[in-house]
Amino acid sequence: MEILKHECGVAMIRLLKPIDYYINKYGSAQYALNLLYLLMEKQHNRGQEGAGVGVVKLMSPPGCEYMFRERALGTNAISEIFDSVFSQVGNLTDVSPDYVQEHTPFVGEIYMGHLRYSTTGKSGMSYVHPFLRRSNWKSQNLLLCGNFNLTNVDEVFQSIVTNGQHPRFYSDTYMLLEQLGYCLDKENRRVYKKYKDSCSKPADLSLKIEDNISISNILSHAAPMWDGGFVICGATGSGEMFALRDSHGIRPAFYYIDDEIVVLASERPVIQTVLDVSLDSVKELTPGNALIVTKAGNVSICSVLPELKNEKCSFERIYFSRGSDTDIYQERKKLGRNLVPDIMKAIDNDFSSAIFSFIPNTAEVAFLGMIEGCEQILNDNKASQILALEKVGKLTADAVKNIVQQKITVEKVAIKDIKLRTFIAEGTKRNDLAAHVYDVTYGCVEKNKSTLVVIDDSIVRGTTLKQSILRMLSRLKPKKIVIVSSAPLVRYPDSYGIDMSRLSDFAAFRAIVELLIETGCESRLAEVYQECKEQLKLPVEKQINCVKKIYEGFTDSDISEKIAQMLKPEDCDAEIEIVYQSIQGLHDAIPNHPGDWYFSGNYPTPGGNRLVNTAFINFYEGNHNKR
Repeated sequence: MEILKHECGVAMIRLLKPIDYYINKYGSAQYALNLLYLLMEKQHNRGQEGAGVGVVKLMSPPGCEYMFRERALGTNAISEIFDSVFSQVGNLTDVSPDYVQEHTPFVGEIYMGHLRYSTTGKSGMSYVHPFLRRSNWKSQNLLLCGNFNLTNVDEVFQSIVTNGQHPRFYSDTYMLLEQLGYCLDKENRRVYKKYKDSCSKPADLSLKIEDNISISNILSHAAPMWDGGFVICGATGSGEMFALRDSHGIRPAFYYIDDEIVVLASERPVIQTVLDVSLDSVKELTPGNALIVTKAGNVSICSVLPELKNEKCSFERIYFSRGSDTDIYQERKKLGRNLVPDIMKAIDNDFSSAIFSFIPNTAEVAFLGMIEGCEQILNDNKASQILALEKVGKLTADAVKNIVQQKITVEKVAIKDIKLRTFIAEGTKRNDLAAHVYDVTYGCVEKNKSTLVVIDDSIVRGTTLKQSILRMLSRLKPKKIVIVSSAPLVRYPDSYGIDMSRLSDFAAFRAIVELLIETGCESRLAEVYQECKEQLKLPVEKQINCVKKIYEGFTDSDISEKIAQMLKPEDCDAEIEIVYQSIQGLHDAIPNHPGDWYFSGNYPTPGGNRLVNTAFINFYEGNHNKR
């Protein structure tokens, strides 16, 4: 399994009742903090480079802090953050609810959590969410985090500069903070002008502004220029909370609302588990809509952007999200079943010498579906054999027994034994270490006779496959190794939050380049390079994906065969075949998440086409470090 850095995770909580209500009902002022910890820990898979939390307290008196933030780097960031937070909260046993509500840090009404995977190659504490914008007016303070990637950062940056602002960092999150902050200031001025003549005291006017801020106005001014996939979450110092999803639904968001609490997270089963609520009570945030909670605790779902063509991320369902979601579990099983016809061809329709296994741990559900599909074929074969014997009058008990004893051989061949810190070595030493990330189960393969069929959720770069998995499996000395990918061939970079930005990283792209050279069509690379450069001269909305042209004339089988040749280790004697999911099989298994641009090159927003053309230019010019 290749580890892909991908979509981040978000979690938000808004308490709708006073703190003492939760103390009396749940026995703890830390009720929401405990929930936030669980929401983040159960989404740990979505980000292991860093994490952060933010809390807004609505009842702090002047002179006391009302916005709190804690961030940390590394895979243990969640534990470090909450160790620090709980130490600052201290022992609340003998403290009155009023004191807790007004003075205790990190105990408030709004809670925000974020888990980070870098999709831009930038790291460090200055890139860890949530970002915080400070002001002396509560209604102009802003906490911001998100699961997103914008394709038009340059345009957003220029719009900020045009407004007279001077950004201190060139990162998409910081620019959104500046842009939304600018719109927040404008909204404050709008409300100020509306009520300034009716309020005799400045303090009364400030409260009037806080009570009448329109988050939908702010989002409607800022969001239309964002190109990309996003779930943007924010909270103001005066108590408004929001989460906005992109028009195509590229990034996921789910929420739960009752009379006590509002919760939003990147994954549905996380909310179900943490709150112990039913599937039906957790709703998906409609693309283009924002979940908004006002200072007064009024909850609404507002249309901010038009809901456009459904382009929900299919990779989210294949790999990123937790398989405990009821729909994702069935989808992954179907991905495995859909591969069975091609697997049968790869094993010459012979189960007798085939051994089926999977690469732990994310491919396990697809493996179950694959086995179900194989068992159905085997059962059909058994029925045919029995009917054939009956037809010729040879149906005996022994004959039937021999038929029904036929079975699919399943073994746990691959074991993810240890987490090796391969960064301590370089070059060939690193590759030698990578070969030992997995261990094998000896004695389950018949030397030079068995065919190993091993399913993985995706094959993107192929480095883990070559350096570790194939080398490890070849130790068992099978006659043939069939590697099965539940995802289709990844041909194009992602632009919306997955760390797949360089074309040369993809096994499919490297394979097509070799095929073009071998077939005397290498000039096509230069042609596509020139076409990409011409495309970048056009307005972004008129650009098309020119990189599709390099794949013309080659089938999926041509490419997968070349990938198998490229990834076969030198010391592997077994025949290697790679079977990929078809795009049709993908959509059949995951009909409600059709976003497939990394497989098809059909990008949902104009910025995607611009970035894929730019990626090809960087490849052709040898700018391998550019993204």
